Amino acid sequence: MLETHELSSGYKELHILFDVDFRAEKKRITAVVGPNGSGKSTLLKSIFGFTTIYSGRVILDGDDVTHLPPHEKTKLGIAYLPQTDNIFTELTVRENLVIAGYILGEDEYADRLELALNVFPELKDKMDRKAGMLSGGERQFLGIASALIRRARVLMLDEPTAMLSPKFASQVFERILSLRDELGLTIVLVEQNVIKALEVSDNALMLIGGKVAFSGTARELLEHEKFERFVVGYTL
Repeated sequence: MLETHELSSGYKELHILFDVDFRAEKKRITAVVGPNGSGKSTLLKSIFGFTTIYSGRVILDGDDVTHLPPHEKTKLGIAYLPQTDNIFTELTVRENLVIAGYILGEDEYADRLELALNVFPELKDKMDRKAGMLSGGERQFLGIASALIRRARVLMLDEPTAMLSPKFASQVFERILSLRDELGLTIVLVEQNVIKALEVSDNALMLIGGKVAFSGTARELLEHEKFERFVVGYTL
């Protein structure tokens, strides 16, 4: 559903990714893992349109979307949730969700809102609370709920459990699984908790130094004989 072909990108003159081939299959979770500084977040930002693309392509459903601006990719169903600043903290939960559905008609917004709140019922009694007053886990729920209202088909999550308590981290992983299994979303997951990310994922991409070091199933990576060395930055 979502692919990159020989994608090289970075930030102006700072080259981060080198000829990255990536594939996220429809209705599957694909983990993107690797040491700090390996280019995981840059891959998501490059797909969404927040970096300098030197060469290569981003393909969605067979169409080249490499140079489309982020707001156009959002309309096509790609949602990118960065680790921080993925909600409007000075607005209420309700206002965040209304903004997420600004291009929808009234009836469709009502339907999408019902869907989002069914997935994240914790938000129902906090609709008039400022988003900045939510816990870290609840903020992640609100960010994903906003993406659901925007009719996301591909959900790219960048470190969704960072700085969360083990309880909330576990809940986030559970919801990610339900988004795949119950709603059929295609999910790209960047996560420092490598073991847990691979346990909930179908496929995996390992980046080291901005290059692809492994591409295959998540199980294959978990069971690789050099997995521990691989995770800390060595090559296969």
